[in-house]
Amino acid sequence: MFIAMNRFKVLKDATQEFEQRWLTRESYLHELDGFIEFHMLRGPEREDHVLYSSHTVWASKAQFEAWTRSEQFRASHTRASTGSNKPLTLGHPEFEGFDVIQTIGLTAKAAE
Repeated sequence: MFIAMNRFKVLKDATQEFEQRWLTRESYLHELDGFIEFHMLRGPEREDHVLYSSHTVWASKAQFEAWTRSEQFRASHTRASTGSNKPLTLGHPEFEGFDVIQTIGLTAKAAE
């Protein structure tokens, strides 16, 4: 499994607009092989921003990389940038990618 995360430092007065952009955008993730799930996370508030992270889980790093080269990726990110010209974040998102080395969960237990 592979987890891809983008961290966003959202300006305090732009959190509602930022969240609405994510909540109302079209997602094409489900169209790609290997996609498992997506989460948008709201984190701690700092002096000048609120931390957010988008978090996608993929069956493999290769399948995540295929997403980044897909038409669906381009369509998703083109539409995400439309809206007001007012900046919502401090700088660009910071990408972090992780290979999963262990998973502990209730999913297998719930299936029993």
